[in-house]
Amino acid sequence: MEHNTVQVQGVGVGRGVAVGLVLTMPEPLPEPAEQKHGGDAAAEKAAVSTAVTAAAAELQARAEKADGAGKEVIEAAIQMAQDPMLADDVTARIDAGTTGERAVFEAFRSFQEQLIALGGYMAERSTDLGDVAQRIIAQLRGVPVPGVPESDTPFILIARDLAPADTALLDLNQVRGLITRDGGPTSHTAILARAKSIPAIVGVGADAAIADGTRVVLDAASGVVTVDPSDEQVADARKRIADRAAQAAAPITDGALADGTKIPLLANLGSPKDAADAVALGAEGVGLFRTEFLFLDAQTAPTVADQQQQYTELLSHFPGKKVVVRALDAGADKPLAFLNDAHEENPALGVRGLRALRAKLQILTDQLEALKNAQDETAASGAPADLWVMAPMVADAGETRYFVEYGKQLGLKTVGVMAEVPSLALVAEQVAQIADFVSIGTNDLTQYTLAADRMLGTVASYQDPWHPAVLRLVKMLGDAGAAAGKPVGICGEAAADPQLAVVLVGLGATTLSMTPAALADVRTELAGVTLEQARAKAIAAIAAESAAGARAAAAAVA
Repeated sequence: MEHNTVQVQGVGVGRGVAVGLVLTMPEPLPEPAEQKHGGDAAAEKAAVSTAVTAAAAELQARAEKADGAGKEVIEAAIQMAQDPMLADDVTARIDAGTTGERAVFEAFRSFQEQLIALGGYMAERSTDLGDVAQRIIAQLRGVPVPGVPESDTPFILIARDLAPADTALLDLNQVRGLITRDGGPTSHTAILARAKSIPAIVGVGADAAIADGTRVVLDAASGVVTVDPSDEQVADARKRIADRAAQAAAPITDGALADGTKIPLLANLGSPKDAADAVALGAEGVGLFRTEFLFLDAQTAPTVADQQQQYTELLSHFPGKKVVVRALDAGADKPLAFLNDAHEENPALGVRGLRALRAKLQILTDQLEALKNAQDETAASGAPADLWVMAPMVADAGETRYFVEYGKQLGLKTVGVMAEVPSLALVAEQVAQIADFVSIGTNDLTQYTLAADRMLGTVASYQDPWHPAVLRLVKMLGDAGAAAGKPVGICGEAAADPQLAVVLVGLGATTLSMTPAALADVRTELAGVTLEQARAKAIAAIAAESAAGARAAAAAVA
């Protein structure tokens, strides 16, 4: 008897494979009715206050169990839940006669719309805010909060999308894989799934409507979900799962291609406390150290001494290794009162990154001095790290020259820039003559090249670093770096996609930096191709007409 299987296509996250029965996360709570309360505004406000406190406490309990990226996004959600302006909006609506439930819904929806309009980092927070509103409304109704279903046996989870509070605490003994209808390769679901090494396929669309209890094979490498697979397909998937486990248990080696070409594999880190785990997973250094953790929760800029302590701790984990630190990447889309609190209609295109730092030069000066001091402190210890420093949001050769010269004046040895704005790639030859190195931030480069906000679901199809337009910009930067003898690294999420990592090397990337959990898969993938094969895959990818076409074209090259 012929076995009827159906294959569903999405965007895979990583190289993982999972086999199991699916369970679907319940849809969000229905929108509260537009109705008036009975006149007791005080009771409504008291109920909302209690619900907010309970929701925040529940989120805090989750944050304490989470770590890394998961903990950070949950704590950000807690802060938003208790935002005084939001509370004032809810109160005003109740005073006008609206029920507590409806007031919470309307106030949070209004805030979400504002965040989406701001774009960039703030737009990424809108999904988190929606999750907080659901939790408060559930408390008001006395019903369970919509979330990951509970099961006595392991399962593969299907959801429209996942809030960080859910993703951060997925029980890895129970949830074998993730399938989402919405989201793209740079969504929080994708980023956290990669960080937790959960096989995931995102952006499946309406095809994600698979009945609970149906067996599927989830193949992140190909982005394919096989519904009701044959016994042979299940056996093949289980063999691949075992093979990957064996690879993960093998001794860690440095990143290299099959022909011996060295491709150092580095870690993206957000705090010194993440360094030890990165080293254990085989990180050969740090390709992106985000310094925002020192600034985002502060009312005033941190002192030189405070910063120096953190940077020295980071460098101490990587004696003799390269550590690339990004200067503060903030501005109107990551508001800091002491940096830039001016209202902007479109902050993603406004005063952020280096632009904001030049406007408040003391903040930049303090940060670079702290990095120089940390560089000297570890050198004095006899086991120095190789500190590289780069500026974010750099537009052209003039800005490149400004930052490189300023960093050198303050005593930094290796100074470069991030390529996130397409204009920088278009003048890559000029930039490569000035900077010591260039690091490509593929998340923002994709956003700006395709005019598609990274977290705006309606343009998710554009948010794909496989797009040939993005790859051609990478090639410009790679070619210019090769001609000038300057390193060109990748530090965006694209480097964590094993198949794309090969293409990026073929386009001229000399190092790849990623979330540490992705290192093993990328290391294995690179070891299977020569530089000649990587270049052939890259040529095929940039000749395609779409992101999907580029994926297929690269895969078709042996």
